[in-house]
Parts: sequence; C-alpha cells; structure tokens
Amino acid sequence: MLISCLIIASGCNRDEKKVAQPSVTAKKTDISAPFRFHKLVEVSPGEDYDVLSWGRGSNSVGAFLILHSDSSGKKYTTTTGDLDGSIVDVYNSDMDLDGNPEILIQAKATDTANYATIYAFEFNNSKANKLDFPKLTSSQRKGYRGNDNFYIREGKFMREFPIYDGNGKDAKPTAAKRVLEYGLRGNNFTVKQLSKDSTDSKNTAKTVAKESATTPVSQKSETTSQRKSKKHTTRKKQTKKKKHRRHKNNDDDNN
Repeated sequence: MLISCLIIASGCNRDEKKVAQPSVTAKKTDISAPFRFHKLVEVSPGEDYDVLSWGRGSNSVGAFLILHSDSSGKKYTTTTGDLDGSIVDVYNSDMDLDGNPEILIQAKATDTANYATIYAFEFNNSKANKLDFPKLTSSQRKGYRGNDNFYIREGKFMREFPIYDGNGKDAKPTAAKRVLEYGLRGNNFTVKQLSKDSTDSKNTAKTVAKESATTPVSQKSETTSQRKSKKHTTRKKQTKKKKHRRHKNNDDDNN
C-alpha cells in the first residue's frame, strides 16, 4: 500500500508540473535573404497572390514580385517590377466591380516630395495590367509632408494624411487632414477629395490681414475726412456762384 501511494503521489506531481509549464507561442517565420517583405493576399478559394520584395546590398532600392497562384485552374504567373523604397503594405480591391481583382502595393520612398508610392495592377485571368496611380496635384500637395494612411473602404482605395503649415524644418502639423478617395473607371483612376480644405481660405485671410495691417487707421480716417471737406468746399463754391448770379440779375433789373 505504501508503494502504491508513492506511485500515485509521484503521478500527481507530474501532472501538476505539466499544468504549470507556460504555453509556447508559435514564432513567425523569418524571411531569408534576399527577400525583405512577404504578404499573402487570398482573393478567393484557390486564388492567392504572394507579394514579395527582394534585393541585396541596398535597403532603398530593389524589386517586387507578385506570384499569382490559381490552383483550381492550374495557372501560375509572375509579375515583377523595380521598387523604389520599401514596401509598407499590400491592398486588394475591386474598385470598378468587374470581377477582376486589383493588387495595390504601398511603398515608402526616402524623399518627402514623393513620400508614398503606389504600384497598382489589375489581374484578368493570367494577365496583369499595370495601372498608373495619379500623383498629387498642386492643390492636393499643399501642406503635404508624408505620413500617409491608406485603407480600403466600401471597395474604394482611401488615402488620408495630415496637413502641415510652413515650409522645411519650420513646418508644423495642423489639426486638419486631407482625405482622398480613389476609384477605377476604364483602367483609369478617379480621384475625389472628401475633406473640406481650408488652406486657400486661410491664405486669403492672411493676405487680407496683411493688407489691413499695412494701412494705418489714421490714414483711413484722414482719407474719409478729406473727402468730406472736398464735398463741403465744392458745395460752398456752388452756393457763392448762385448768390453772385442772383445779385447780378437784380442789379440789371434795377438799371
């Protein structure tokens, strides 16, 4: 009985030790060189897109790969291109609702003028059609200093970024954000600005304020008083002329 009790006790201790051990979390597999980025986009069952970036010897330039796997149709295609910067994220949408998925690669460039670069492709069966993503216009670029946030909302490709006031290192972020909505029509992007921009109205207000500041109040009052005095002087002259004419007519009548 003593031996059986010891066996049972040792079994209980083993179970307690097993319970006390912490759970081991699965580690994410590291990407081996020359690859730097990888994301799997599952469009539909059996249709996958593996997006990768690769390159040796530089972190700012390289190339991207889009590996399209159509396991149901037994078709496998590769799309590649030069990459400026590093990939931040990959998005999938069907903006024109034609059943052909679009793969959009967001890359982060090194300069602030083109802080965000988008590489866009529309896939029709095995063919990849490159789409030209529109650059920011002069009005959309006002106060732009990067920090773009891209996302998909209701099938549209959304872009928002904070607006800065000033130039260079002295530029300071404002509370305003510019929001743009991108769509697709006939393999061409459409752009709609959803945010109400106040940059132009601010500039106009600043100009008006400067002009009013350069004109002193005393000058304004003097100009007004001068106008009044001129009108008063003109009226006096006209009254004197009328009186002079009346006196002359009376003298003529008396003669």
